[in-house]
Amino acid sequence: MSKPYNVWIVDDDRSIRWVLERSMEQEGLSVKVFERAEEVLKALASDSPDAMVTDIRMPGMDGLELLAKIQDSRPNLPVIVMTAHSDLESAVASYQGGAFEYLPKPFDVDEAVALVKRAISHAREQSTPAPEAKPLPSTEIIGEAPAMQEVFRAIGRLSHSNITVLINGESGTGKELVAHALHQHSPRAQNPFIPLNMAAIPKDLIESELFGHEKGAFTGAQVQRRGRFEQADGGTLFLDEIGDMPADTQTRLLRVLADGEFYRVGGHTSVKVDVRIIAATHQNLETLVHEGRFREDLFHRLNVIRVHLPKLSERREDIPKLTDYFLTKAAKELGVEPKTLLTSTVEYLQQLSWPGNVRQLENTCRWITVMASGREVHVDDLPPELLEQKQTESTSNARWQTALHNWADQALSKGQNGILDIAVPEFEKVMIEVALKHTAGRRRDAAELLGWGRNTLTRKIKELNLALGSDENES
Repeated sequence: MSKPYNVWIVDDDRSIRWVLERSMEQEGLSVKVFERAEEVLKALASDSPDAMVTDIRMPGMDGLELLAKIQDSRPNLPVIVMTAHSDLESAVASYQGGAFEYLPKPFDVDEAVALVKRAISHAREQSTPAPEAKPLPSTEIIGEAPAMQEVFRAIGRLSHSNITVLINGESGTGKELVAHALHQHSPRAQNPFIPLNMAAIPKDLIESELFGHEKGAFTGAQVQRRGRFEQADGGTLFLDEIGDMPADTQTRLLRVLADGEFYRVGGHTSVKVDVRIIAATHQNLETLVHEGRFREDLFHRLNVIRVHLPKLSERREDIPKLTDYFLTKAAKELGVEPKTLLTSTVEYLQQLSWPGNVRQLENTCRWITVMASGREVHVDDLPPELLEQKQTESTSNARWQTALHNWADQALSKGQNGILDIAVPEFEKVMIEVALKHTAGRRRDAAELLGWGRNTLTRKIKELNLALGSDENES
């Protein structure tokens, strides 16, 4: 039998010590309690716990001083700092001092015990060598989903072309990455790639941004300025959110596409350029044309080849590789050890709707890298809004159908066969277990809830090898 993990509790409040001690002992932990920090330092001379929980404000040495001394002598010992005075300074001082976690009073005892278990698990992780950091892939466009394979095919087919491309996709799907890949795999790869987001530029400055201006063309134009078209000469100009381009600018852009030349704002000499245009939008340009908000002739000029980027929810099988990539990238940027998602956490992420698409997933990975306590990331370590989102989605009557649909979709995408042989027994197991739960184990009543005869239920229980006891609860 393995030795129980040892937890030390330091608090001058007797009732807190008692509650934590009893709760942790009930969970199979060995507990030692201390009233003062000085007693802990003496005990550390000959012994060491697997985790420690300490109050901040105590007579004599306070918890932060104790934390500092422990960091010097035992830097791998996880310390949870708790305090009734949960102010900003205490929280910041705790984390800066090396605390594993900060626990404001009053706290939920079960959560406190769970946190101690996490601290012990974290210490065990730290005692084992970290896995080697995965090398970042040579491209940021990651995808094995069928919808992404179509994108890759399009990039491949266009690799020897200078043709105009229109990229469609929701915000956050990676339209600029695809535009950059189209440029990198084109004959213009050695020349500039110049991006410009139409939605990010004030309307009265868009023409100056695109075409440049002459000195004195308007207030503040103290020198001549080359616009994005001139900067991109010989290369590629990426016009993101093209649907937000003002009508006057649309007219000027159409002329440039037709003639290959333009005038700077306030200029009288034409400037000739050789630029490939890649445009992108999350909007439906056909609708904008129909509403008179986008020029039809410009639309046809841009819509020579169209590439559609799928939503993240349409390529859920790519989420594991994407999270690996973003966690490795975030760890390199922040100079920390990469986090690892548990399988259950990845599966949870694959069930979410991801309205912000790949960009939202990347930001989530940055959040995890900074905020998750241990090396291994549990579902509870995810941002609160993702946990709330899942709870909201769970209220939908179609949740299980959606989950089943996603599972089948992923299974078939991975090349699995005979998926009904996998799904039906699992489905029946769940239905039987829930029905028996609702009837307190009475099989006759459970069979009625399921729409089966009692003999059918008994046979199914045997076939599925369910450990549900005997029929002793039969009425």
